Amino acid sequence: MQQNYQQKTLGILGGGQLGRMLIQSAINYNIDIHILDPDPNAPCKAIAHKFMRGSLTDYDTVYEFGQNCDVITIEIENVNTDALEKLVEEGKEVYPQPQLIKLIQDKREQKQFYKDNNIPTADFILTENKDDVISNLDFLPAVNKLGKEGYDGRGVQILRSADDLENAFEAPSLLEKLIDFDKELAVIVSRNKRGDLVAYPSVECAFHPTANLVEFLFAPANVSLEIEKKAKNVAIEVIEALDLIGILAVELFVTKDGEILVNEIAPRPHNSGHHTIEANFTSQFEQHLRAVMNMPLGNPDLRMPAAMVNLLGEEGYTGDALVEGLDEAMKEKGVYVHLYGKKITKPFRKMGHVTLLNEDLDVLKSKAKKIKELIKIKA
Repeated sequence: MQQNYQQKTLGILGGGQLGRMLIQSAINYNIDIHILDPDPNAPCKAIAHKFMRGSLTDYDTVYEFGQNCDVITIEIENVNTDALEKLVEEGKEVYPQPQLIKLIQDKREQKQFYKDNNIPTADFILTENKDDVISNLDFLPAVNKLGKEGYDGRGVQILRSADDLENAFEAPSLLEKLIDFDKELAVIVSRNKRGDLVAYPSVECAFHPTANLVEFLFAPANVSLEIEKKAKNVAIEVIEALDLIGILAVELFVTKDGEILVNEIAPRPHNSGHHTIEANFTSQFEQHLRAVMNMPLGNPDLRMPAAMVNLLGEEGYTGDALVEGLDEAMKEKGVYVHLYGKKITKPFRKMGHVTLLNEDLDVLKSKAKKIKELIKIKA
């Protein structure tokens, strides 16, 4: 029997660019979106059916927000999961499930989950403080990651030798073996309550050398069919082990000998899936909407090879955002600009992205570099 999805209100914790692009998908289905965000000028404010300003980590605020929603989801992991668990007890639907958000919030628990479920990942040691890290000198080179509240390159230190140990974290963290990888991939997978599951083609990520943010993304990844199959299978293994409903971005390392290792996961739309708006039959944002609302899942296949360029605030500029090079970029065939509605730019702040479509991957790579040099966000 056909469900009336329009009778359900979807609440999103977080009003940034991910929520903004999710709303853009929801508009096509006449689904009302309520947003909670602490920023009075959050990118979602102008287009949400209802916007509530408040803390995402405060129990009472999250609980009150959830009272007026039928289904609740997230666009950021740093939320109050106790309030979400209470809402579930009272009959609200929360996806991804609160206990999974809580697990993923702590990189230590996340890594232990992989180990306990025989999911391939880099060797690691759980550490409680800086002295703990120093006592494991023989484990270097390694990556020291804060257990909680690290994101977009923050809360991550590469420790190659004893000289780097002064940078170790004085907090519960983990020491993860530094992998000499061949490529970094990401695979997005999605499940709904019906038990449907889909996996997107893997994408190849290239990171900014200093900001530790994705600078370029290429789809499909330039890997063998065997590696592609392995990557998808590992991502499916993760979402099934979690029993997660919603969308899950699985970041992966491809080692020099062709093994696939899980790096980290994100239980929400992710930077590695922005290209899907134009490049795939179903965007990651519509897929997340379909999954949490228990709609049939959409086809995840690529329509055409794509590249994605993150538009970051230029170093040395803070203030009212000025987008240079936009007119010239808009004249290019197969170039799609997405600005996130952020009025203020800061160094390395995510201000938007550009998706490029072309049948030739070499042409895509060339055009992506051109766009990166062309569009500059200054103040």
